[in-house]
Amino acid sequence: MKNATMHSNKIRCGWCKSDSVYMLYHDTEWGTPIYDDRLLFEFLILEGMQAGLSWLTILKKRHSFRVAFANFVAEKMVKYDSDQIAQLLTNANIIRNKLKIHAAINNASAFLAVKKEWRSFSDYIWHFVEGRPIHNGWSHGEAIPAKTTLSDTLSKDLTKRGFKFVGSTICYAFMQAIGMVNDHTVDCFRYQELIDI
Repeated sequence: MKNATMHSNKIRCGWCKSDSVYMLYHDTEWGTPIYDDRLLFEFLILEGMQAGLSWLTILKKRHSFRVAFANFVAEKMVKYDSDQIAQLLTNANIIRNKLKIHAAINNASAFLAVKKEWRSFSDYIWHFVEGRPIHNGWSHGEAIPAKTTLSDTLSKDLTKRGFKFVGSTICYAFMQAIGMVNDHTVDCFRYQELIDI
């Protein structure tokens, strides 16, 4: 990853300027199209974990989540037994929310079912935007919606497939994170970079 300080003079989205962890994530990950199944699953689980909390809280615990959830390898997570789940519920380095932890294990099974049907989770997710990122043109962050008709559609389909913690707002944050939508503001240096990919 590039060091965020390399871009210290560049214009960024307003939400990322309060913390260097946020800034690095903004500069190197947020909105960049992701097609790797494991990383897509990681983001889907982390966005669910974020519900009711700040994304910065999740980012700062990201390494601990990777350790706790077998690097988000779904094939390993589905085998977690009651003892392993009990350990997760006492792990102070992650979000110790019983519903969210059980949802993560459940979602591993749903994720594998989608992979079996679609060949890859990436093919499934990206078909909602016909395989191409949507480049929005927001002039300021306040204009960016919390959810859209498309995130409603994705949420309903994921729910139908057995996923938990995949409401429309969570789905839209997921879509932003994995680059299905480019919601960098037009003055942000990343906006044009992502168009040019």
